[in-house]
Amino acid sequence: MAAYESSRAAPLGAISIFRSVQFVSTFVNSFAAWNDARITRHALGKLTDRELDDIGLCRGDVELIGR
Repeated sequence: MAAYESSRAAPLGAISIFRSVQFVSTFVNSFAAWNDARITRHALGKLTDRELDDIGLCRGDVELIGR
């Protein structure tokens, strides 16, 4: 009885390209998240204590929200 294998291994070049693309994608997503947090901290840092109190925050919460 003959056996036929239907699955093929991906070429080594394709795997390394996939990992490279995945690494760059992870880096870009991490950078975007960091930048969003930085912009949020900056915007909240410009608010007065009264404005922060109006939205239910205090000055010490600004750093925690950005993380």
